[in-house]
Amino acid sequence: MAKKKKDKVNPLYELLVCSNGRAERDYAIEERLECGMVLSGSEVKSLRARAADLEGAYASVDGGELWLHKMHVAPYEQAGVFGHAPRRSRKLLAHRREIQRLLGKLAQRGYTLVPLKVYFRNGRAKVELGLGKGRRVSDDREALKRKVDMREARAAMERSRERGKR
Repeated sequence: MAKKKKDKVNPLYELLVCSNGRAERDYAIEERLECGMVLSGSEVKSLRARAADLEGAYASVDGGELWLHKMHVAPYEQAGVFGHAPRRSRKLLAHRREIQRLLGKLAQRGYTLVPLKVYFRNGRAKVELGLGKGRRVSDDREALKRKVDMREARAAMERSRERGKR
């Protein structure tokens, strides 16, 4: 008789490490891409402790490879002398076709690769990159106006629901 395979409790287990809140505000994200990260052991431990920050981080394509620059991963205290540099450049793992497609888009004016969030999926460290264009001040004003209008519309709908219940 064949052995039964163990069912995984949650196959898409995801643990959010950090996210880049300014990226959504400063860039109009047109496309998203999930990449793996090449990390050392102490970096993985620090990420699991959520000791990371994407402030000022960016991604680039150098020599046909994706790299994540200026992401801060705090040193792991128990690592001792075998630790890591907190702001080193980290290699990202993606398919060659995806990297070539990104290169084509990045060649166009105004596009940049912005890290949106870092998380663990099924025990593996991932980073979500966004291909976006920088927003102008006028775009920001329009987005704020749209946000205020939506808030007012929701409040008006809530008031009308409350009147209907009476």
